[in-house]
Amino acid sequence: MKFMKSNRKAKMLFLAYVLSVSMLNFGATPVYADGDPLTVVNNLSTFIFSLIRAIGMILLGFGVVQVGLSLKSHDPSQRANGFLTVAGGIIITFAKEILNLIVGG
Repeated sequence: MKFMKSNRKAKMLFLAYVLSVSMLNFGATPVYADGDPLTVVNNLSTFIFSLIRAIGMILLGFGVVQVGLSLKSHDPSQRANGFLTVAGGIIITFAKEILNLIVGG
């Protein structure tokens, strides 16, 4: 008897789920983008490259701090890692300009 109650409860929950999903699907109204799609893509590209530039600046700052600490503690391996971090930060910061030079656009 207990099995039948839980089975009925499961059927009611499944029916409520199906009804809610179908209401969301059939009640949706289409939304159309306004404006030029190329402008939207260019804005997205600019936003992504600004995020990449921010990450590069953070790495650049971290690398400078690491080089400064290595000069204070006379640690050559930390100095090498600091210079590599500075170089990577510079490359990441200017990634868009480097790509434009490679592509030629």
